[in-house]
Amino acid sequence: MAAVDGSVRVRRAPTAHGELITLDAGALTVTAAPGLGGRLLSVTLDGAEFLYRNPRLLDDALAPLPGVRPGPHDGPMADWLNWGGDKTWPAPQGWDGPGQWAGPPDPVLDSGPYAARVEQRDGSATLVLTSGDDPRTGLRLERRIVLRPGSTAFVLGLTMTNTAASERCWALWNVTQLAGAPSADPAGVEGVYLGRAGSGRQATVPLVAGTGQPRVLEAAPGVLYVPHQDVVGKVGFPDSAGWLAHVGPGRTLVQRFAVYEGAYPDEGSRAEVWMECPLAEGLPHLGGLLPRDHVVECEALGPLTMLAPGASASLDVEFGVGPAAGPVEAVTPAGYWAGLPRTEADGRIAGVFVPYAAGRLEARGPAGAPPLTLGVLEPGRACHVRLPGDQDPCGSWELTAPLPGGGTVPVVRLTIGEDGNHTPFNS
Repeated sequence: MAAVDGSVRVRRAPTAHGELITLDAGALTVTAAPGLGGRLLSVTLDGAEFLYRNPRLLDDALAPLPGVRPGPHDGPMADWLNWGGDKTWPAPQGWDGPGQWAGPPDPVLDSGPYAARVEQRDGSATLVLTSGDDPRTGLRLERRIVLRPGSTAFVLGLTMTNTAASERCWALWNVTQLAGAPSADPAGVEGVYLGRAGSGRQATVPLVAGTGQPRVLEAAPGVLYVPHQDVVGKVGFPDSAGWLAHVGPGRTLVQRFAVYEGAYPDEGSRAEVWMECPLAEGLPHLGGLLPRDHVVECEALGPLTMLAPGASASLDVEFGVGPAAGPVEAVTPAGYWAGLPRTEADGRIAGVFVPYAAGRLEARGPAGAPPLTLGVLEPGRACHVRLPGDQDPCGSWELTAPLPGGGTVPVVRLTIGEDGNHTPFNS
């Protein structure tokens, strides 16, 4: 639990791979393993785990199993020690030349030790993880994890720095692994949801076919859905709006990040989804990769950036966690919508919002009407939103919610016509 004064608590524990560092914000805890490539190995909400970890390498205490030797390693993909969790790599990936990252495995950025330091200020805690200097890519990676007290969100700030003597061109690539077994319920909603930007770029591009291509569906206008499925492969999303959401059994993890104009790796992909399922034999065309579990990867990418010697580029990824309250239709800085506000049979406007901070969900209507309080928000708890039926809803409405760091932000705007039909759009 959090410290008595409400600040984020920091715990450090030795282990065979160096140490585990846990940031505890109360309901939300995040645990990193600096010695395992600077990974996050655990993200929990009220004790429920969100990340996938390899049960053949780590025990429940995040320690290596007997006979498993952590440490820098290289070789073909068949030799990769995939611990699981969340990590950062450079893109593009490939084995054709020095402009591609030939991993995993990789002895510095993926499996090498990261230096760690903790900063605490105003009740918040920041864990800074810094890789060694990688001679193959010319990069040093930094991962800054920031938790605020009482919040169910955290920020992962990524930075790559060119430590080589010549220019290098790379993109930041963050990879989050989650359990991805197909649902036994045909009407299940488990899988990955992604928002579209409407940029005119392609919605999807096929990237890797291990055993096939992941199936992509339309979940709602402007929202794509990749259900959990028995496939090994990857799909890219050039038209990403800068958010992904993974809905698993009973829980949802969302990510939000900036998208930019300009060149991106993997045929312009701003986001990617990789899926794998258990196989009996390795895949020769993927370096002998032999998946043993159902795993899904939610991947956020930054733009390709030409870095002069000593120059850096950054990308922030905002994470939020909460319950599986339904298909995710929008992600905001204050929370996510598991069902945007819609007109129900009784004519009222209703939706489901999951906030990251405590406070009130308020609505401001047309003609200077006083604000309405639609709900009292608890971090990481679904709030069923209904506009009161005794209000005249015709016109423009703006709903606001509290931010984890203070202040409020619009989370949806509604334009409701005289016929009761409405058009929601995000802030």
